[in-house]
Amino acid sequence: MARGRAYTPAIAAAQKWVTKLHVAAYRATEGKIGGRLMNSPVLLLLTTGRKSGKERTTPLLFLRDGVNYIMVASNGGTAGDPAWWLNLQKDPEAIVEVGGWTLRVRAEEVKGEEKRRLWTRLVEMYPLYESYQQRTDREIPVILLRPVEGGAT
Repeated sequence: MARGRAYTPAIAAAQKWVTKLHVAAYRATEGKIGGRLMNSPVLLLLTTGRKSGKERTTPLLFLRDGVNYIMVASNGGTAGDPAWWLNLQKDPEAIVEVGGWTLRVRAEEVKGEEKRRLWTRLVEMYPLYESYQQRTDREIPVILLRPVEGGAT
């Protein structure tokens, strides 16, 4: 069995409820409420559910790298990838909301030297990422969201 326990059903249910509240507050205030968490910026990522085909919205910490948005698919150091990353693997096209702005993006996993460079910056921004990596056997992916041409929505 892989290291990094899955969330219990109660924690997963609570997480869904908190996510819905976070998204509602973020959108109602254009990110003035919910736009920062643990002193790090938060965006809303809109993906298409790989099984349901429904729109899914997830608040995520991010780092800017030029025009790109960088996120960590840590899932809190659990054994499995987060649903939003699984959704992006099936359909890499997504939308991000940052404050009152929306932008079409395309996701790709960052590897090698570029991942190491970004991982250092991500851990500086949010030190718990390092403990999440130590908690699990899987290599936690770093995801780059690149704006697509004509991407403003």
